[in-house]
Amino acid sequence: MSGVLHVLLHMVERDGPVTSETMATIMGSNPAAMRRTMAGLREAGLVRSEKGHGGGWTIERALSEITLRDIYASLDSPELFAMGKRTDAPGCLVEEAVNATLGSAFEEARTLLLDRFAAVTLAELSADFHGRMLARGNKDDQEIYHEV
Repeated sequence: MSGVLHVLLHMVERDGPVTSETMATIMGSNPAAMRRTMAGLREAGLVRSEKGHGGGWTIERALSEITLRDIYASLDSPELFAMGKRTDAPGCLVEEAVNATLGSAFEEARTLLLDRFAAVTLAELSADFHGRMLARGNKDDQEIYHEV
């Protein structure tokens, strides 16, 4: 999620389409992985791709219309928490009690986090980036956001 948001904010700073190769360089990834990730965003209507010379990826909707929840969903809603419930001892009442408590806590946390994701837009993230850049005294310094 963090990497996708990173790429999208770099795209916002570009005047035209961004190639998978450029995104991969920015993220220290590879172009094929970037295309797979971007394909999910395209299917969700968040980005579009143009083939050929001068082609690449662009953001399809207004930044104020794209929430973190939209992006999360476009990534097939990955697990939010690395911690899980133990399933080593089926039928163990202690394990059942622990799993029930953890399960409800994880679900509450998941709901809270997804609600927060729904309340944050790419426009807000972009504004935060620009505020941080200005606070450092950089008006249009490409170095600050490590574009190539």
